[in-house]
Amino acid sequence: MKSDGSGVDIANVKMSMNPFDEIAVEEAVRLKEKSLATEVIAVFCGVAQRQETLRTAMAIGADRGILVETPADLDLQPLADKLCAAIGASRAAVDAGYAANDLQVGQTGKIMAPQLYIPAGISGAIQHLAGIKDSKVIVAINKAPEASIFSVADFGLEADIFVAVPEFVQQV
Repeated sequence: MKSDGSGVDIANVKMSMNPFDEIAVEEAVRLKEKSLATEVIAVFCGVAQRQETLRTAMAIGADRGILVETPADLDLQPLADKLCAAIGASRAAVDAGYAANDLQVGQTGKIMAPQLYIPAGISGAIQHLAGIKDSKVIVAINKAPEASIFSVADFGLEADIFVAVPEFVQQV
């Protein structure tokens, strides 16, 4: 805790947690300090690299950390780097712990209007579509032919993103 009791002193802690998760852990620790909770357990899903996020939660005050490890995620960064682009995420990806809250695109996330939007594996929930409707060109990649993202896409590729995206990176 900070000496004035206003929060957790994290000055010497390397942070690897998005601000929303950090606030949640801090609030859980406050509840425990008020005896309204007996234990703070931080649970994250993702690849092994998320262990740093668990360490951060522990440094903030969580009693235990649990990592539900999943297979390596699709790395979109090489494609984003080649296109000089930013990466966004659907609410489902954020809720599952695959992406930080500040990357969420849609009605409850960021509204954007890029020249080129490539929704890779995005189904096209109405909330997400609200956040991308002003995009100039949409190139959708999804293995489900019935995905509603195709209804708003200028171009569509019916393919598995774990195959298509790495091939796309090689071609760009």
